[in-house]
Amino acid sequence: MQDYPLTLVHAFERGERLWGDKRLVTVTKSGRERTTYGEWAKRTRRLAGALDELGVSADGRVGTFAWNSARHLELYFAAPCTGRVLHTLNIRLFPEQVVYVANHAEDEVVFVDRSLLPLFWPLVDELKTVKSVIIMDDCGDGGPDIPDDPRVLDYEELLARSTPVERFHVADENTAAAMCYTSGTTGNPKGVVYSHRSMTLHAMATMLADTFGLRESDVVLPIVPQFHANAWGLAHAAVMTGAELVMPGPDLSAPSVAKLMVEEDITVAAGVPTIWMGVLPELEGKELPSLRVILCGGSAVPKSLSEAYRAQVGMPILQAWGMTETSPIGSVANIKSTMADRPEEELANLRATVGIISPLVDVRIVEPGSADDLPWDGSAQGELQVRGPWIASAYYNDDRADSFTDDGWLRTGDIATIDAEGYIRLVDRTKDVIKSGGEWISSVELENEIMGHPDVAEAAVIGVPDERWGERPLACVVAKPGTSLDGDAIKQYLDGRVAKYWIPERVELIDEVPKTSVGKFSKKDLRERFVGDASGATKAVETA
Repeated sequence: MQDYPLTLVHAFERGERLWGDKRLVTVTKSGRERTTYGEWAKRTRRLAGALDELGVSADGRVGTFAWNSARHLELYFAAPCTGRVLHTLNIRLFPEQVVYVANHAEDEVVFVDRSLLPLFWPLVDELKTVKSVIIMDDCGDGGPDIPDDPRVLDYEELLARSTPVERFHVADENTAAAMCYTSGTTGNPKGVVYSHRSMTLHAMATMLADTFGLRESDVVLPIVPQFHANAWGLAHAAVMTGAELVMPGPDLSAPSVAKLMVEEDITVAAGVPTIWMGVLPELEGKELPSLRVILCGGSAVPKSLSEAYRAQVGMPILQAWGMTETSPIGSVANIKSTMADRPEEELANLRATVGIISPLVDVRIVEPGSADDLPWDGSAQGELQVRGPWIASAYYNDDRADSFTDDGWLRTGDIATIDAEGYIRLVDRTKDVIKSGGEWISSVELENEIMGHPDVAEAAVIGVPDERWGERPLACVVAKPGTSLDGDAIKQYLDGRVAKYWIPERVELIDEVPKTSVGKFSKKDLRERFVGDASGATKAVETA
């Protein structure tokens, strides 16, 4: 067999040659900008030449601070296809974290959406290695003032005067292509570096019929940000397959997302649960004849939310699991054909799992602190660990090695069960699982049950100290607008749905569950508010 390197150069050239007339839509403040892959490819080659003009070193890090857009997609390929490394900065990190990751990665240039200048520019003097800031004007007729500074350049002017790179070449498939930093709630974020090989294989994984099934006929709406684990691989896969892309830009409000789904004939839409909670009521009465899959990941999907989509839209949510360290596809909750005729309630429970491990990825659950596999019987609980060709083996320039085992597996930090059919059910995060009187309580499962209450919009559960039981669950609940809800109603609703000892004595009604930079519930903030302890220190996990 030929020794053919798996690089993003192939994905780019395939998109350029085969799908030149396919559309690429970006939502801006002034409307929807429409272009084609053919025009996008020409601009990407010009951008590659601009990186040479900017003096970015051969393997230099190219930072982005941007929304989902066609320009951002140009950077997705121009940087790695010239041997450089794309570094997508998470715009929702705290300012000190943005400074840390840009300095740690040693970004040489940063491409910034104009609308985000108020967030980025106050940090620029703390960025030790950044030589140039290139402004991508996403504001139309108005927007924040552009600083009068020699380091600042205009994106369109830069492209206009650059010489296109006619031939992309990356000889070694193990060359770094991109990097993202975790959005962890404790300590500094950790850098994960993706190779051309890992990203190419991961993009192909999204095309498998039993994962996302991405195909040429699709119109993909990646609501998941391009700075969050490479938009789950959807952007790279779309270019490779010829699927059309609709980039939502800065307006991720529920009405805007719902409008795009209807008006752009979206077939695949991907976002986190908090997005889909808001979008559901906006879709009431709307026709979505082209929609074939609603992808959801980032945190557990409440069964009640998935079933609400099945009832209203005609299809349940397709849950996937992964992490920054897994590129991110690890597993997808498709239903096996041999199980499709089971009762609807049983199928709903299967869809509430994170599904079956992706091809080419291995999975195991183990006793924490050991390498002894636990049985796939749906009962044994252990730490979920994975390995595979798009799974990280280390962090970038970081000696924190507790996330990797001596025998080469990634420790995910999730507690899970795996049943005999291979369906993985996440019980909790190791730092969030609650031990009460020697018994384990899954905060995730308790949250899902509470969110099944018709008057509950959101719910998050944390463990609080208890003199008698060690810990007890505290439920933080957001009521739907216009409803009347109290703690007793929640307790009565849970009676008979969960074990008696799971029912929290304390229920706090709050206005909103705080979110992390990627839309997950921030239990750290809830602990600070209600317990005064934000550490959420990892507890030793035992198997009953």
